[in-house]
Amino acid sequence: MNTMPQITNLRLLFSTATNHPNPSFFLSSFKPNSLLKFNNKFPTKLHKSPSSSSYPFFTCLASSRKPHRYNSKSFNPNRRINTGNTSSLKQSDNKEESGLSSKKMELEMEDPKKAGMAAGFNKKRAEGRDKSSRPKDLKLKVRRLNPVNTISYVQVLGTGMDTQDTSPSVLLFFDKQRFIFNAGEGLQRFCTEHKIKLSKIDHIFLSRVCSETAGGLPGLLLTLAGTGEEGISVNVWGPSDFKYLVDAMKSFIPNAAMVHSRCFGALDKNPEKLHDQLKLIDDEVVKISAILLRPNCPETHELKKDEFELKSSDISVLYICELPEIRGKFDLEKARSLGLRPGPKYRELQEGISVKSDLKDIMVHPDDVLGPSVPGPIVLLVDCPTLSHFQELLLSTSSLDTFYGETPNKRVNCVIHLSSALIVNSSDYQKWMSRFHGAEHIIAGHQMKNVEIPILQSSARVAARLNYLCPQFFPAPGYWSLENLKSSMPPVINEDTDLKTISAENLLKFHLRPLAQLGLDKSSVPKIVGPTEIINDLLLEIPEISDASQQVGQLWKVDQNTIKEEPWLNNQSGVPSCLEEITRENVEIVLLGTGSSQPSKYRNVSSIFINLFSKGSVLLDCGEGTLGQLKRRFGIKGADDAVKGLKCIWISHIHADHHTGLARILALRRDLLKRVAHDPLIVIGPRQLKRFLDAYQRLEDLDMQFLDCRHTTDSKNSFQDSNLFTKGSQMQSQWKRPNSPVDMTLVSPIINNLKEVLKDAGRGKIGNNGENINGWKIVYSGDTRPCPELIKAAQGATVLIHEATFEDALVEEAIARNHSTTEEAIGVGNSAGAYRIILTHFSQRYPKIPVFDESYMHKTCIAFDMMSVNFADLHVLPRVLPYLKLLFKNEMIVDEADDVENVATAAA
Repeated sequence: MNTMPQITNLRLLFSTATNHPNPSFFLSSFKPNSLLKFNNKFPTKLHKSPSSSSYPFFTCLASSRKPHRYNSKSFNPNRRINTGNTSSLKQSDNKEESGLSSKKMELEMEDPKKAGMAAGFNKKRAEGRDKSSRPKDLKLKVRRLNPVNTISYVQVLGTGMDTQDTSPSVLLFFDKQRFIFNAGEGLQRFCTEHKIKLSKIDHIFLSRVCSETAGGLPGLLLTLAGTGEEGISVNVWGPSDFKYLVDAMKSFIPNAAMVHSRCFGALDKNPEKLHDQLKLIDDEVVKISAILLRPNCPETHELKKDEFELKSSDISVLYICELPEIRGKFDLEKARSLGLRPGPKYRELQEGISVKSDLKDIMVHPDDVLGPSVPGPIVLLVDCPTLSHFQELLLSTSSLDTFYGETPNKRVNCVIHLSSALIVNSSDYQKWMSRFHGAEHIIAGHQMKNVEIPILQSSARVAARLNYLCPQFFPAPGYWSLENLKSSMPPVINEDTDLKTISAENLLKFHLRPLAQLGLDKSSVPKIVGPTEIINDLLLEIPEISDASQQVGQLWKVDQNTIKEEPWLNNQSGVPSCLEEITRENVEIVLLGTGSSQPSKYRNVSSIFINLFSKGSVLLDCGEGTLGQLKRRFGIKGADDAVKGLKCIWISHIHADHHTGLARILALRRDLLKRVAHDPLIVIGPRQLKRFLDAYQRLEDLDMQFLDCRHTTDSKNSFQDSNLFTKGSQMQSQWKRPNSPVDMTLVSPIINNLKEVLKDAGRGKIGNNGENINGWKIVYSGDTRPCPELIKAAQGATVLIHEATFEDALVEEAIARNHSTTEEAIGVGNSAGAYRIILTHFSQRYPKIPVFDESYMHKTCIAFDMMSVNFADLHVLPRVLPYLKLLFKNEMIVDEADDVENVATAAA
């Protein structure tokens, strides 16, 4: 019997700046770029300038088999550029923003030294000195408020309700003010989907300070920072001291002075005042107070009460929102009888101000001329995550007494419960709910009814159409099976109570003003649109798509041996030897997010899931919403299994669209493996990322080990000798000088752990002839300009995943923002001899499909969210592209500018 040899066949390559006189040069921008000067041929060697040196971030995963050879065509920068699309008109609009005029661009391309920068990338932006990076010190907005005529309502924003990955958000709306409660991942994408404007947000409140409630905060703040000329200043409120988390965001959020952290209820607060109401906001239109709920014992059998250490994330908050009373109707006859003439004094009395009579020597008070006042509506938001929190809630009786009973001093109109169904279903909790007589209870915790309607309907519609055309690359979304739905716990309300309850739905409203509309409003709740209806609409729109779907299916029925000769490979073998006996259980690439800058209706931000099946998995970048995308692709249980099987996560660089989904993934893994023996997950990335993760660690344990990526290529250790990591230039850190010694006593154990997990993940199967059949190689570029170091690393790659942010006509903008065009990305792949090229990281100006020239994409395919490329199907990949173009034939013109609300250029 043959034994399986242990092969260390997985390598990672991290490469970036070296030998720069200023070590902070590189990480001050965290934008990859190149020093290429585009003449008549693509350079194969790096041209170093005495004043600067910069390589891109990229990674290379590979097996140990020797790379196959290609005779690919070299990169030709003089190929035709497609200028026929209307999106090219946007180029002129962005010149001032990019900081590059046409004249200056021509100068830079002719003589980079004369222009003061290396051709092919924007040095000013790379060094963080462009216009978008300038610090601002914005003042809080001052709005004129009118409590009498205002319109107000609370609305459930369904973030997380279909994927159960975050806590739902709630919007408190006024004419001139917006308050958001909880900002979980996907909030801004939800708001973009449903055209909810974020530009008037004044305050963000967190019911708990953890990844579940605050994971969307960095992305939301980035969006607000790019709103208008100067950005927007926002207050962020939360229990305990989370200021250090906001401070940590300053490393990747520009204009950080706009964020004002408002912490309340420190951990060492006087226990005698623990249950007091804390007044947070008190203006003309609303008063917002908070009651802290601190669990006094852990919800686990592993810890004793005296061993329990309270963390900031353990504290929960009950928020009370009180609108002012509406004064009674003004009695004109009484005013006249008291000697008042018509004029401004009438308004002052209506606003509660006493005035002197015009004809009599008396003071006239508001009660003298106004009818009975109408109490203002009151809304409670309750986040009670555990039974221990509920016990604390019961101790808050003194603070809530005024709201209890049949004739309370203050009547509560609506209670929104963010508590889990486990808590809501308890009889004690329902008894507490019944104390708010006449209140409408909206149950917004994760439950069965909440998952019936996909939140991102535009994305779900595109996914259904792609699945119809090519189910092999676009599997049906992993929406919740009946078995998973049964495992959910819908609220069960005791029939003996008089409780008025309703399950929360996306965009459900409760009107507060005007008084005539007080109550629930379901008119905005989206309707269920199933796949059948979507496909019927597709067939009416593009009748020929039915035949196209059948033709795509035929591509898999052709004998693989008949497609080995492909003309664009100069009659060389088209299928590399590593794929000859590949199985469907070897490698799969799942593109979870394929957009840049910020999420849109159709594309989430960067994340790539490398599924090694029984050997585990790896994440390359982890933008906001990555967990939600995993759940949409694999279903709730499947995503949980995927997270548990993660071997490591590699973050290319510090931009919010590449790493802000990390904390949520780590927190879920921690919870899933809480009672299972396991090792902390290894996270590899630039040192600056550690500061952000350390801040989160103070809030909640993320159960991780961080490895500075420069240590993976440090020639002073033996890590490279293992062939797990390809030798590359060291990644410098602004936290340590480049020549400072590395404390290997701290680094070595983590490196050894990484060796083990990668060795285990790379253990390949053996073919009939005793060969290792997993000789594949995946290269991921991260964000970059075309770069010779990347070409070198990608030699003979099975798959190159390369960013292609801009269409070919926008090369100036690509240089200004240190990104690549479609043709440039393909040129890198061709020069490297990559077998297949997958383009991703598209500008959100292309809402559904980017602009491309099909004539030179013979080994390339465009990525879409949830696209799943199994290595057994790589030979078919480029052949699907023409059919994708047919599917989106009516949407190749960029005409949906409103899909992206003020994209923050600093995040691009």
